Amino acid sequence: MGKKRRIDIITLGCSKNLVDTERLSRRLSAAGYDVVHDSDDVCGSLVVVNTCGFIGDAKQESIDTILELAEAKRMGRIGRIFVMGCLSQRYFDELKVELPEVDRFYGKFDWDGIISDLGAEVPPTVKPYERNITTPPHYAYLKISEGCNRFCAFCAIPLITGRHTSVPIEELEAEVRLLVSQGVKEFNVIAQDLSSYGTDLYGRPCLAELVERLASIEGVEWLRLHYAYPADFPWDVLPVMARHDNVCKYLDIALQHISDPVLLNMRRHITKAETMELVERIRREVPGIHLRTTLMVGFPGEGEAEFEELKEFVRWARFDRMGAFAYSEEDGTYAARHYADDIPQEVKESRLAEIMELQEGIALELNEQKVGQTLKVIIDREEPDYYVGRTEYDSPEVDPEVLVCKPVGGLRIGEFAQVSITEALPYELVGEVKKV
Repeated sequence: MGKKRRIDIITLGCSKNLVDTERLSRRLSAAGYDVVHDSDDVCGSLVVVNTCGFIGDAKQESIDTILELAEAKRMGRIGRIFVMGCLSQRYFDELKVELPEVDRFYGKFDWDGIISDLGAEVPPTVKPYERNITTPPHYAYLKISEGCNRFCAFCAIPLITGRHTSVPIEELEAEVRLLVSQGVKEFNVIAQDLSSYGTDLYGRPCLAELVERLASIEGVEWLRLHYAYPADFPWDVLPVMARHDNVCKYLDIALQHISDPVLLNMRRHITKAETMELVERIRREVPGIHLRTTLMVGFPGEGEAEFEELKEFVRWARFDRMGAFAYSEEDGTYAARHYADDIPQEVKESRLAEIMELQEGIALELNEQKVGQTLKVIIDREEPDYYVGRTEYDSPEVDPEVLVCKPVGGLRIGEFAQVSITEALPYELVGEVKKV
């Protein structure tokens, strides 16, 4: 690979950023460049950093990465540095002053600007949704919309990505058909707000129609839904999920909190009673569904009573998958303008550790119920002593994995296997291939 034609792309942050990287990569490769993603040996004539700017830790990681690359540039290991993505979109002018080592800054979606500045052209035959998959070839992320209209008090996403904009159903169908032809079997449907999908294009929520049409495409073996919003939830998607075997019995829906005063301060547009009814109805209409949620601790106004209420909710809901994080004040948000961030950091961290310890016990109990069951598992990779796979209840990177004992003859990466579960850990299952 010639160094002068090599471009390294480093992706930070979420899977939505990863899709942006994949689309940029496709354009660069179509323009004649050799593109490398997240290489252990960054040495190209150009390095593009796709940054994250969601919370403080992510912003710091982006800055640290850029500074490390600036040192590599000074040592002559790399040529130019381009920076794009959420952090660049949000702090464009400030970064240009503070990081003079960077050659060019771009917004989140200015892929054509990068191509143009390289003096290249993308062939007109490249479609907008085409991309170079960076995940293992059997699964991909499918971004169905961008932006958000919710304006929760703590969230900077609308400030970065703008208003909610849906991708037309026909374009998503074409994208899925193309990816299936390339060997993709599993589609993880992502957006900042799945619940609002279609409202801007069709005047009504269309998530149910989209899922119905995508699930009907031959070759789609798993379709998994991420990041639904609890308020104005599209109830008509539930019978679609229940009816289609290839729609995973899985839903990622960030609830953030349960205390009414905290939910009000967060501007979440939902109450405790409505949240509990939401959880109960989803489980009632889609038997066997596994719910993933994210909770926040330490938001302004969360006293000990509100935190205890949150823990009690976790005990009641018994989420199959749960993450949590401590509140971080973000520039320009409603919370930063109107609330004092007056809960000490050590209290936030203590609450975070406590609620995750509580969830760990629940996760172990739920996993133990799977011992003796035979589950369909997709094989992601091979380790020295076992294969690693996932069930339909497990999204890549964030959820538990299944450690599969190596059978005689081995298994093929990207294929499915029927696995008998023999052991349960809090965040892993152990099993062996069922003998036919």
